[in-house]
Amino acid sequence: RAEGNRLIDRDGREYIDAVASLWSVIHGHGHPQIVEAIQAQAAKLQHSTLLGISHPSAIAFADSLVRHLPKGLSRVYYSSDGSSAVEVALKMAIQYWVNQGHPERKRIVALDMAYHGDTLGANSLGGPGPFRDPYEPLLFEPLRVPNGYRYRCRWCASGPECDSSCVDALRDLLEARGAEIAALIVEPRVQGAAGMIVAPEGHLSSIRRLCDDHDVLLIADEVATGFGRTGEMFACDLEGVVPDIMTLGKGITGGYLPLSATVATDRVYDAFYDLTDRNKTLFHGHTFAGNPICCAAALASLRIFETDPVLVRVRERAAFLGTLLHELFADHPWVGEIRQQGLMVGLELVRDRTTRESFPAIDAIGWRVCMAARDKGVFVRPLGDVVILMPPLSIEEEELVQIAEAVHYGLREVGKGHDTVD
Repeated sequence: RAEGNRLIDRDGREYIDAVASLWSVIHGHGHPQIVEAIQAQAAKLQHSTLLGISHPSAIAFADSLVRHLPKGLSRVYYSSDGSSAVEVALKMAIQYWVNQGHPERKRIVALDMAYHGDTLGANSLGGPGPFRDPYEPLLFEPLRVPNGYRYRCRWCASGPECDSSCVDALRDLLEARGAEIAALIVEPRVQGAAGMIVAPEGHLSSIRRLCDDHDVLLIADEVATGFGRTGEMFACDLEGVVPDIMTLGKGITGGYLPLSATVATDRVYDAFYDLTDRNKTLFHGHTFAGNPICCAAALASLRIFETDPVLVRVRERAAFLGTLLHELFADHPWVGEIRQQGLMVGLELVRDRTTRESFPAIDAIGWRVCMAARDKGVFVRPLGDVVILMPPLSIEEEELVQIAEAVHYGLREVGKGHDTVD
């Protein structure tokens, strides 16, 4: 079971949920407003299709969501999980150009080290590795451009500041092949599954300008970054960017039930409506898309954002956590880089800070550090040798201290007897 920011095992031991149950829980477990909304809706209407009809819960949540989105995103298409929302976005982007009389625009551009989900279209966008390689015969190949991974950037990792070479590479691609490109998809500001890679300030807005210059649709995948994680409601808000299409999931219901959404501008929406040509319809739909109970939970979660100073708390907690991380890890011989945006944190562990040499994968250093942290009542999970911290937005300062100290303890325990740690 769970209460607040803690998971409780079958023996009654408590663990701080430092990864928000896979980056989804927003206001903590068991929040009474969300629980009551779920119970009330379950007693009224459990499910009804959105094919040809609708229901109040789906309508109310869509209306409320649009008020929080970057201005210009006005149309909501429901699915059940983030990966499905990405599938809708890809189909929407491709069919948009078909409907506009440009079927030759059928290529998708993705960033290096991207991760957008495990279904086949979303999986195609991901970088090479065990999440993608076995399924190669089933996948399409996107055009790829460098991401904003400055710590290991081929151009500016050793320089004093970012030189925007990754953006220049995108410009070159769009200039050469823009006429065949339908859309570029990005995880705005933070590439979560890549290891909480935080792009430099201005990176996202530069991408938006290039897409505008070459009339390429911009898809912002905010499945992980949306709903306050970055310190703003959406990561796009950090740079005032309005994408053509945005995907949402994970925290959309506060992390309580499976729901996702693909939202679009009127420009995109209008391309699918022609009374003289039914073939322009987006023929896509999921049985449980927009489930009433899920929408009720999502609406309750949004109302908490509206009545409580959630984003103010996030920024305050993020500042506190940033100071804490610097004090504990800035000089640690295994911590190559501390990456943080709001309450999204990645600690990249390396064998040698000077050369940035990684540990051998077989050593599983990140996993062992996280397992040791459980001894201190903290559930934290790595991505390779990047220790990920992404707690609920309701996290308290003393809980952040416990999380950071548990990871520090894990580093000390794993480092005992190791030749690179005293």
